[in-house]
Amino acid sequence: MVVNDPQIPIIGMKSHQIRGAKPLPLQPKRGEDADMVMLQRTRVYKILSAQDWAVAEQLGYTKTALDDGDGYVHLSTREQVHETLRLHYPGQQQVRLLEYIVEEMGQPIRWEESRGGQLFPHLYSTLQINGAKRVWTLQLDTDGVPELPADIDQ
Repeated sequence: MVVNDPQIPIIGMKSHQIRGAKPLPLQPKRGEDADMVMLQRTRVYKILSAQDWAVAEQLGYTKTALDDGDGYVHLSTREQVHETLRLHYPGQQQVRLLEYIVEEMGQPIRWEESRGGQLFPHLYSTLQINGAKRVWTLQLDTDGVPELPADIDQ
């Protein structure tokens, strides 16, 4: 039986069995005729002091006093991370920067207003350190602020 109601998903049927469906081409298009496919990759960052990193290594997930007090894991976007380092980590050695891909985290991120009305990513769950795509140990710049790694945008 072919269901004609577009509101009902059809599972297990081939496209030619659905009225009005066009079969997919056998060969993918190439060059100018190819359809563009963009994969969303939203990067967010977790900053950890040397002490918080040591705790995270023992537990396998991040646990900071600030996050525990606020009830969520504080994260930053690429555009926000430098200012967060400048405001909260000056003079601190061995600060770690962990990079995550939101779409691969398996947990929803809430974008909530914070510093200066900016929307910051917040995670209301546990942040596993083994889910980080990259981890850097940051060096201090001449002003004593942890410096972003040169390859952060790669």
